[in-house]
Amino acid sequence: MRKIGIIGGMSYESSLHYYERINDGVNKKLGDLTCAEMVIYNVNFQPIREKMLKGDWEGIKDILVVIAKKLESMGVDAIAIATNTIHKVADDVAKEISIPLIHIADCVSEKCIQDGKKKVGLLGTKYTMEEDFLKDKLRSNGLEVVIPKNNLEIEEINRIIFDELCKGEIKDSSREFYIQYINEMINEDGIEGVILGCTEIEMLIKDGDVSIPLYDTTQAHIDSLVHFIVEER
Repeated sequence: MRKIGIIGGMSYESSLHYYERINDGVNKKLGDLTCAEMVIYNVNFQPIREKMLKGDWEGIKDILVVIAKKLESMGVDAIAIATNTIHKVADDVAKEISIPLIHIADCVSEKCIQDGKKKVGLLGTKYTMEEDFLKDKLRSNGLEVVIPKNNLEIEEINRIIFDELCKGEIKDSSREFYIQYINEMINEDGIEGVILGCTEIEMLIKDGDVSIPLYDTTQAHIDSLVHFIVEER
């Protein structure tokens, strides 16, 4: 069994899912009292968020490189960043360590391709939707990616994530907003599935809320990490 290093805390809500589901997944595969060998480094998200707002991604990268090297020195076999947005610096972090960094976009792409879905909507923070770091990785795996066209919609999707979901707040009005927008993408863009490109969105909408499949990056990432830990890949 391999040992995994998790960089979490961005937000801590999503990190809870990683801890619980990785252990549950490993136990289901190996049985008895088996759980994952895992090291979680929980960052303080507030300074990271402040750097995000200032556009200081170099500073964020430097923080994560230090953490990744600490995890590597503790003998983990691979590292995962338990958030989508911070994957903006994932490739830079990966260059500074000698063990694999398991990328969240590769994991969710695999799920979509397995289901035969090629044209997908992408929802997430404004960084994830507007910038190319996640979209390019999805496209390199054979997906056509659709994002919101209206800046006001992007801002509201982003606001709900940071002002509500990251604080554990689930509001019916926000759920209705997300569902309404997904239905618009189905009707106007012909998307075949929706990638929930933020680890907190799965708290808000579930399979069955819309007529097409939802591909949760969190669960796709976790599934791949479980496979890695039990040495299925």
